[in-house]
Amino acid sequence: MKKGRQVTMKEIAKKLGVSVSTVSRALQDSPELHIETKRKIVEAAKEMNYRPNLLAQSLRISRSKTLGVIVPEITSHFFASCISGIQDTANTRGYNVMICQSNERISQERANIQTLVSSQVDGLLISLSRETNTFEHLHELYEREINFVLFDRVEEDIPVSKVTFNDAGGAYQVVKHLLENGFRRIAYVSGPEDLYISKKRKEGYLRALQEYGVEIDEQLIQFTDLTLEGNLQVAQRILQLEPRPEAVFCMIDPVAVDVLTEWKKSGIRVPDDIALAGFTDNPTAAVVEPPLTTVAQPGYEMGKLAVSHLLDQLDGQASEDPVSIVLETTLVIRKSSQNFPAKN
Repeated sequence: MKKGRQVTMKEIAKKLGVSVSTVSRALQDSPELHIETKRKIVEAAKEMNYRPNLLAQSLRISRSKTLGVIVPEITSHFFASCISGIQDTANTRGYNVMICQSNERISQERANIQTLVSSQVDGLLISLSRETNTFEHLHELYEREINFVLFDRVEEDIPVSKVTFNDAGGAYQVVKHLLENGFRRIAYVSGPEDLYISKKRKEGYLRALQEYGVEIDEQLIQFTDLTLEGNLQVAQRILQLEPRPEAVFCMIDPVAVDVLTEWKKSGIRVPDDIALAGFTDNPTAAVVEPPLTTVAQPGYEMGKLAVSHLLDQLDGQASEDPVSIVLETTLVIRKSSQNFPAKN
């Protein structure tokens, strides 16, 4: 424990194996708790030199009725859908929303958090940037007992509530679809390795290959930094692989659309020469030629559930102990992986 750092109720709860809400009630001398439970908690608090976080208590008592939201990019159709779900639900419950974007930079993400906390928002909803591979700023929020929920792009080791999709399951669905259409040499285009959705979608990709008895070929796992330049470079790298992949699954639709555009310049026909699939069901996926096979994920529902859980925590209607909410996805089959003769 760092010298001079305040002990939190979360640390007391962890030491005693009880919930944070139980610690909170004990320190407020709640008559609902057994006297022996209260005694143990109060003694532990004294031993650990616990001092109440007066700022956090003040914020809980005097609400700003405002929530902070941080997303990687506001212009993304998916995150715009999440924000719509957040705003509609928050407004219904009497809250306003302050929205910030990190522009996929960890430095901006940290600055956004500082700005929103300084503005005394009641809680935060955060989806991490592609650069975020260290998490001290999130641990600091947790230690300061500031309520926040992570959604979509999360960090598994932060002990707060999270709302995610079944990313591994969605990736498994799309790769299984390609396998069932006879493809065996299937490449996966991943984002940065530290990104939660990169890891989970790779997990689903590998599981599908293993279940169908397809040997894992590491050179078929390619990476992009999710920039246009990075996406075009990976499109060309795939064409140079020997032998060339029969199908390619991209981690998100924008990558798949960039790959498709670059391949057309090289005379590659989709799906005749290479089948292609993405993930997200971005509106662009349905209007490119050929339309893109993808995995639909309900962003509006994710935003709605994330903010509902945060508000339930703030209103004492949900446990302060972290929960994991996982939403299912839906495979959307389009021409980019269809209309080709079955392969043997």
